[in-house]
Amino acid sequence: MRIIDLGPNWYAPVMGTAIVANGAHALPARVPVLDAAAVAMWALSALLLAAVMAARAVHLARHRDVAADRLRRDPAAAVFYGCPPMALLAVGAATLAVGADVVGTRAAVAAALALWTAGTLYALAVAAGVPYLMMTRHELRRGTADPTWLLPLVAPMVAAATGPALVPHLPPGQPRLTLLYGCHALFGASLLATLAMLPIVWSRLLHDRLAPAALTPTLFLVLGPLGQSTTAAGQIADAASGPHAAAMRAFAVLYGVPVMGFALLWLAIAAALNVRARRAGMGFAMTWWSFTFPVGTCVTGAAVLARDTGLAVLGAAAVALWLLLAAAWTAAAAGTLRLLATAERTGANGNGTVANGSRRGTMLADVPR
Repeated sequence: MRIIDLGPNWYAPVMGTAIVANGAHALPARVPVLDAAAVAMWALSALLLAAVMAARAVHLARHRDVAADRLRRDPAAAVFYGCPPMALLAVGAATLAVGADVVGTRAAVAAALALWTAGTLYALAVAAGVPYLMMTRHELRRGTADPTWLLPLVAPMVAAATGPALVPHLPPGQPRLTLLYGCHALFGASLLATLAMLPIVWSRLLHDRLAPAALTPTLFLVLGPLGQSTTAAGQIADAASGPHAAAMRAFAVLYGVPVMGFALLWLAIAAALNVRARRAGMGFAMTWWSFTFPVGTCVTGAAVLARDTGLAVLGAAAVALWLLLAAAWTAAAAGTLRLLATAERTGANGNGTVANGSRRGTMLADVPR
């Protein structure tokens, strides 16, 4: 694959790998095999993050004008700038949750705090900047909205879900309160922006269908804000203390249970549509990474609710969703490796599928709208 074609969409495998580690750690039962898998996936996600960051640095150094032009002119590429901050945040969360036993608590906290700070600032810039470009620079036609438009808006919710774990590691008083209520503000910013965008996406799906077929996996992206907001509400409540702690705990359950119900409903719809598209000949594309991170947020959301409600059925749901996540990660990773191997042999830019040498699938940011 040529370096000029390396877009921010390549952070999606980092997100998808880190969430496997975070999901395994969040499960209600501690199993040695799962703990080992979580450590391995955390280490792999950290390596992938370093590799993608290095490659993107080279890309921006050599092709800054190309990247800037795509950001300003191409909404299909711009929305994927939501992926880098989520990758930073997901790897940071896994470092604190899983990596502390490997690198030590102090190093894990320092790395997690640095990644959370960088990821949150990046997420806020993207959540404000990409909609601004859509309103002022991008030429958008009615009926072209798709689930990828949610990516920049979900990034602050990932910060809201991962920040509370850092609260106990800050000095008592104002530092802890500032981080806690800052995460609550991030929760609101992302949630309200997502609620404004979802009807637009839903309307497109009902009236204009989603084409081409390579975009069908992105239907799973709708799960991202649902599972991540449930996780964020629970994590904020768990980190809270003082006069509002009881209210936050009640809100986490009263909000999370119905939202998780809708997430499972949407999971069934999205899965059915993807099975239909697969039977119609949908080949592998990098959009398959949409099967990973959003499902992972539902794993953590269900696990938080299981802990807060004591319901065994929610714990079982978290385990079942993690198994689905593991299968989705395996399929996406295997397809990506085959795609890169094919591109290396043919000298292509990595935009085609591996099936029969065809070009039915595309990179996430290069799907024609």
